[in-house]
Parts: sequence; C-alpha cells; structure tokens
Amino acid sequence: MSDQEKTSVLQGFKAFLMRGNVVDLAVAVVIGAAFTNIVNAVVKGVINPLVGAFGTQDLDGYSSCLKGPCEGVGDAATGVRILWGSVLGATLQFVITAAVVYFLMVLPMAKYLARVEARRKAKEGTREVVEITELEVLKEIRDTLVAQRGTGQGPK
Repeated sequence: MSDQEKTSVLQGFKAFLMRGNVVDLAVAVVIGAAFTNIVNAVVKGVINPLVGAFGTQDLDGYSSCLKGPCEGVGDAATGVRILWGSVLGATLQFVITAAVVYFLMVLPMAKYLARVEARRKAKEGTREVVEITELEVLKEIRDTLVAQRGTGQGPK
C-alpha cells in the first residue's frame, strides 16, 4: 500500500468516525450496557420476589418435561426439558427494559421536541403576521399617495 492510499484510508476512517450517528450509536451502546445492570437488579430484586409469592423466586427453575424421565438439574439433568422459565424471565426483562426506555427517555424527548416545534411555529406565525401587517401598511401608504396625486393634492 502506498502512502497516499494509507492516508486516504485513514481519512475515510476518520470521516466515518466523525459522523454524528456513529458517535450517537457508541453512546447508546455504553448507556445501554450500564442500563442493563439496572434492569437486572429490578428483575432480581422486585419481579422475582413477586413471582416468588406464587412459586419460586428463580424463574429459570420453571420447566416442563417433554420426554421423560426428567430428573436432576443443570448438566446432570436427564430427559428432554423445555425451559420456559428462562424464556419468561428474558421476556419480562425485555418488556421492563422497553417500558423504562419508552417512559423515561422516548416519551419525554418526544414531548420536548413537540414543544420546541410548537414554539418555532408560533414564532414563524408571529413573524408572518408582522410581515403581512407591514406589507398592508405599505400598500395603504402607496394607495394614499396615488390617490393624492390623482386629485392634484400634494403632500403637505
């Protein structure tokens, strides 16, 4: 590779990194990773005990035996098991994550952006009314001057 090709590749890579959406995506991944710990804590500290009131606190323990005999746990388990508790736990975790992201991030941001847009439109509307009013005044002045010229009266 020549020096010019290396420079071109490095410049292209730098341009790629400096694009806004790449930086936003990197920030989102970091925040998402940190947010996962919060969701896991909520599931383990709140959801699992609530489920535990009706059964066991560990959702991973729920399973159904498809082909028996189903005995033992983990690697020592025999038979064919469907681990629907793990799927339920992951689904609850996803729903909680999606709800928190929506209600704490997406919904407030949408309301904020709607307010900003409404203010911008209100400013534009006011500006148009002022411009139209000024235009109407100028037209009235013009019409008055034309009328005065037509009657032979000059400005006093």
